Amino acid sequence: MAEKSATSKLSSTAKKSTAVKPKFSKETYVKWYTDMLLIRRFEEKTGQLYIQQKFGGFCHLYIGQEAIVVGTASACRPSDKHMTAYRDHGHPIALGTNPRVLMAELYGRSTGCSKGKGGSMHFFDKEKNFMGGHGIVGAQIAMGTGVAFAEQYNGTENVAVVSMGDGAVRQGALHETFNMAMLWKLPVIYIIENNNYAMGTSVERTTNVTDLSKIGLSYEMPSKIVNGMRPEDVHDAIEEAANRARRGDGPTLLDIRTYRYKGHSMSDPQKYRSKDEVNDWMDNDPIDHVLAVIKENSWLSEQEIEAIGVWVKKEIDESVEFAENSPYPEASELYEDVYTQTDYPYIKEY
Repeated sequence: MAEKSATSKLSSTAKKSTAVKPKFSKETYVKWYTDMLLIRRFEEKTGQLYIQQKFGGFCHLYIGQEAIVVGTASACRPSDKHMTAYRDHGHPIALGTNPRVLMAELYGRSTGCSKGKGGSMHFFDKEKNFMGGHGIVGAQIAMGTGVAFAEQYNGTENVAVVSMGDGAVRQGALHETFNMAMLWKLPVIYIIENNNYAMGTSVERTTNVTDLSKIGLSYEMPSKIVNGMRPEDVHDAIEEAANRARRGDGPTLLDIRTYRYKGHSMSDPQKYRSKDEVNDWMDNDPIDHVLAVIKENSWLSEQEIEAIGVWVKKEIDESVEFAENSPYPEASELYEDVYTQTDYPYIKEY
């Protein structure tokens, strides 16, 4: 039960953390608010459309966790690389991907960010250095570390940011990867988006080590717990880790405590947690927090705040319209974007 008490303590601390004298600029807070609201409304609309059977497949919403991606994006350089698991809608939006191509991907249309062939779990945007959402649990840990190795090999100052859920840390590949990453001092930041549940199983039911930041200690990897309901805390932690990586000092592990307001996926009945628990975390909503800071500092008028909401709604409506008016991929696309080696000797024999 240690994990529940730890998250409750973090939750109550977050309620009292509204900044009177904010460390960050007006521009930063306004961007955080705008981006988080866009992610929230995109996910809400996605949930509605899924129930209406506008598209199928697996669908995992990011509602409640928005502070992680906006805080990460503001602390990184545009040239840094990002990779995550299949709860991947919020990441490209925070990095600047047009939500229209994301919605089209959900619909399986050719104008989607993965040409309509990836769906919800496989968003990708090379231009924004979003190296993909990945459907195999924990696979991105090793792959993202490979991206970090490439950056080091090519002599860039770029950092690879690799996100995973708390359930993915049970994968054996994580330990092999951590060992190599520290041995070679690779420029990588590992983010555990710790929303307390691996599907429906709580952290304390899957491990004796409920403080997931301790996982990095056996590799002497700098590790810490971060309040994932506050973009300020996320930004600071990512900035510190990125500076370390750019100096050549190697990886950092961040156990970023957050919460998903919805189920693991759209088919999740959520019987493993109480309504009181969900409501307690919703009281710490990162969007409400950032908006409170904006209002306390009189950075935006009520009309300007309302205008942001109107703009976000327009973006979402136009994204749906764009998706529904886009064509499906041609059948020939089945043979595109696949790996093949035409001069492989056995191919000629058959």
